[in-house]
Amino acid sequence: MSRYIIDKAKLGENIEIVKEMAKGEVIGVVKGNGYGFGIKEFTLALKEHGIKTFAVTEVTDIPVLKEILDDEDILVMRSTQIEEEAKIIAENGAIATIGSLGAAEVMNKVANELDKKVKCHLKIDTGMGRYGFLPSEVNDAIKCYSFENLQFVGAYTHFSSAFRNSELTKTQLVLFKDTMEQIKKEVGEIGIIHAANSPALLNVSDVCLDAVRIGSAFTGRVITRNKTKLNRLGVLEAEVVDVKTVPAGYSIGYNGTYTTKRETKIAIVPIGHYDGFGLGKEKELYDFRYVLSIFKAFLKKKQMYVRINGEMHYVIGGIGLSHTAVDITGTDIKPGDLATVDISPLMVNPRIERVYK
Repeated sequence: MSRYIIDKAKLGENIEIVKEMAKGEVIGVVKGNGYGFGIKEFTLALKEHGIKTFAVTEVTDIPVLKEILDDEDILVMRSTQIEEEAKIIAENGAIATIGSLGAAEVMNKVANELDKKVKCHLKIDTGMGRYGFLPSEVNDAIKCYSFENLQFVGAYTHFSSAFRNSELTKTQLVLFKDTMEQIKKEVGEIGIIHAANSPALLNVSDVCLDAVRIGSAFTGRVITRNKTKLNRLGVLEAEVVDVKTVPAGYSIGYNGTYTTKRETKIAIVPIGHYDGFGLGKEKELYDFRYVLSIFKAFLKKKQMYVRINGEMHYVIGGIGLSHTAVDITGTDIKPGDLATVDISPLMVNPRIERVYK
């Protein structure tokens, strides 16, 4: 049976490194099942290191977090006009994101019906193109502060290209700060402001405002131009379940895509596509460099591998749904020996057990 292993001590080191770099409040982003680390376990680890605010995108994550949190805040990073979603946010005392007049109207209506005052963060779209008021819509943004059942305690924006374009990121930051200054002149107190995500914190200087929103940096798996002290975390492991030897000229896997050139000893590892092995995380940028990297990988016929007892062994034949064949010719590997693969936690099936060691 496969399981995804996270080194808890090294995760703790990553958290402290991030806190030192941020020099201020760190909002722990635990969306996407805690960036694949398991939302409950990941959140508890962050909580142990003093994180007080947690951010998600799915409203269904709110009740899950409420089970393990005390008085910590939950920020929902989704501006929604769906009444059912607004109701979940309001009923659970979470912080809503308001990125449109429509979202403000819906949340105010729901809050009024529940006789609640909902805490909110305003969202400004400085170039991401998703949620948020455009800077040219500042007057509409200001109107949101007049809704009697909404209490604005913060505001934020999201950088679109912090992992590759520092100048654009700094331009977005200036645009955000200028917009918030206009709003502050009209409404007074605006609460905390935040903009930096993990790529911004690690790649761009002077982007930390009152708080930063960090998720992937904790895992040590984030695009950076500079070396960091962050530990790369997460490994999928399982025991070898069987070993066999086949003759030369023998086909391995579906459709016989691989044929042995010699007598070959094979280990069968119970890790496959179902677990997330062999699935690639979609790139955020499809530029020339990315296309070129794919072409180079094709020319080199880059093979996937599995580590067994710490040594690298290549996959042969196609990766199956639940099993992978590995060439272990010339070794004394036996059933029960430990096999591991380095895989992004975002690719690991949510049903696979996360084990913190």
